[in-house]
Amino acid sequence: MARTYAELDERLRKFIVAQPIFPVAARLTRVRPHPRVGRMRIALLNSGLGLLAAAARLHELRPDADLVLSMDPDGMPWGARTPGDIAQRSLSCARAAAAYQPDVLVFACNTGSVHALGALRAEFEPGIPVVGTVPAIKPAAAASDAIAIWATAATTGSAYQRQLITEFAAAVHVTEIACPGLADAIHAGDDAATSAAISAAAARTPAECGAIVLGCTEYELAAGTIAAALPGAALFGSAAAVAAQALRRAGATGNGSGQAKGPSPAATVMGATPATPRMSPATPWMGAGPAAGPDAAREAGTGSLQVLLSGRPSRLPPAALEYPEGRLLAALPAGPPAGQFRAVSRLIDIP
Repeated sequence: MARTYAELDERLRKFIVAQPIFPVAARLTRVRPHPRVGRMRIALLNSGLGLLAAAARLHELRPDADLVLSMDPDGMPWGARTPGDIAQRSLSCARAAAAYQPDVLVFACNTGSVHALGALRAEFEPGIPVVGTVPAIKPAAAASDAIAIWATAATTGSAYQRQLITEFAAAVHVTEIACPGLADAIHAGDDAATSAAISAAAARTPAECGAIVLGCTEYELAAGTIAAALPGAALFGSAAAVAAQALRRAGATGNGSGQAKGPSPAATVMGATPATPRMSPATPWMGAGPAAGPDAAREAGTGSLQVLLSGRPSRLPPAALEYPEGRLLAALPAGPPAGQFRAVSRLIDIP
């Protein structure tokens, strides 16, 4: 671990620990490798509701796994913040989730992955694997010779996105579409504002684009509305691929065969599965409703849900229930508090 921590930029580390966001961030967490005990536990991080799609997909693949969703409503949106601030808040969310002893941390946020994935891996690996999110540019470029990338204003035109375009889509025509206000509208559960933002982005999307990359994880929650605004275009999101990669990093077997269900390992890295349109409340994926309680859920092989809002144990935000993915997860029984888990980290007090 000494070598791993030496790689963490000292100036960034001092900035992070000197300006904690919520109580757990007042300490620097150093995670020791640990054997998995009991059922699988997966933690997902995002400033808002962008983690719902990946969490729902993980529940579909491993309904017995416990889920920890760590969001940062006090600091969202992250897109307008500096890279250092994004890293600081991301680490705070991750440290809060790490108290629940997850088998893997899933950074279900494109912007966060750009600016803070390295810091998270430096702090938590190899004790806890960390999986980031990459926009599905590679599979979209393989599907069409003209693609559009829908993303936040902060990501659109960024050096990171341009690098991905150069590496994976140099042979096709690419149009970058900034979608101001779309992620915020989705997070608020505001259908009218979401539809307006989608209509504005669709009007700026060339008609010849046969593939649309959803470059913000929140956008997958509105995939149905986006698909209706762009008939004939295939949507490419990252949730299914990120979920499959998370199970591989955790050593999971999604279907009992030693291989998680979903995209192949090579395809998963770039999010090779088209996004699923927003489902109606009648879809079978909505589940059969909440179990009687944690004990009954465990007997039935159903995992639990723990929600953290800027480090505070809570319930899913009301807006999450506007989406089938949120309603699916809300039906899960509440998980036990962090204090019931065996300690797996050494906390060093910062003077």
